[in-house]
Amino acid sequence: MAQGHQVSSYRIYWIVWSILLIVTVGMMFLGTTALTTALVLVLVAGMLLKASLIGGYFMHLRFERASLIVIVAVGILATAGILFFLIAPDGLRVLNSSSWGDLHVGGGR
Repeated sequence: MAQGHQVSSYRIYWIVWSILLIVTVGMMFLGTTALTTALVLVLVAGMLLKASLIGGYFMHLRFERASLIVIVAVGILATAGILFFLIAPDGLRVLNSSSWGDLHVGGGR
């Protein structure tokens, strides 16, 4: 009896990796220019594209049920939100300080 062997191809992984490389290099070049609102939106879109490609293909979420994808997405967004609200006050303090001497780091006086 002949058994059918399924040959797995790594072609899609190489394609996704190439897209990730191109987007990353493009974002690096864009990051060297002056930041504008449009550029920030382009960089965020690039980050979202990269995150969705990594999650979809390398974490194999593309082939999972929609409920698992929603659970993972909610977990990632919740973590991002918590990190943002923990880090944002420090960022605002740095932006609103008049000089480096105004910033007090650590538990010193």
